[in-house]
Amino acid sequence: MPVTTGPEIERLIQLLAKLPGLGPRSARRAALALVKKRDALLIPLAGALAEVAEEVKICSVCGNIDTADPCSVCTDPRRDRSLIVVVEDVADLWALERAAVVSAQYHVLGGTLSALDGIGPDALHIPRLIERAHAEEVREIILAVNATVEGQTTAHYLMEQLDGLGVTVTRLASGVPIGGELDYLDEGTLSAAMRQRRPF
Repeated sequence: MPVTTGPEIERLIQLLAKLPGLGPRSARRAALALVKKRDALLIPLAGALAEVAEEVKICSVCGNIDTADPCSVCTDPRRDRSLIVVVEDVADLWALERAAVVSAQYHVLGGTLSALDGIGPDALHIPRLIERAHAEEVREIILAVNATVEGQTTAHYLMEQLDGLGVTVTRLASGVPIGGELDYLDEGTLSAAMRQRRPF
C-alpha cells in the first residue's frame, strides 16, 4: 500500500483508529478534518488533550473521572446521601447524569465479573462499595448494571455481599423499552419483561 502522508499524520490516524467507534476509514476522515482545520480544531484539541492528561483524576470515593478528588458529584451537597447507584463504568454514570433520573451518589465498579476474561471480585472496586455501604446514612443501593450475562452475574454477587448490611438493594427494571416493538426484541428481553410485569 503506497504511503500518502508523512509518519506524523499516519501516527495520528493510527491513534484515532483506536478510539471506540472509529475504524481506519473514519480515523482517516477525522485526521484529515483536523489537519484541514488546524487553527480551529487541531491546535485547540491538542491543548485540551494535554490539559486533560495533566489535570484528570479518578475520584477516590466513587471512581468517577474529574479534575478534582473527590469529584464534583461526590461533593455536591444537593445529592441524596442515602442512595448509592452502582454502575459498571464512568460512561454509565455520565448516561444517568444526562438523563437526570436520580440525584444520588455513585459507585463505579470498573467493569464486571467475567470468569472467561479472568476478572474476579478483586479486580473491581467491590471492597470500597462494601465499605461505603456500612455508612450510617446509606439506606439503598441501586444496582444499575447492564443486562448482560456478566452484568447479571455481577449484580447477583453484589447482592450476596451486601446481604445483612441493613441496606435495601434494588436493581433497574428491564424489559420492553419505550417505543420498542415486540417483534424486534430478543428472547431474554421478552422473558424479563414478562417476569417483571405490573398492574396497568
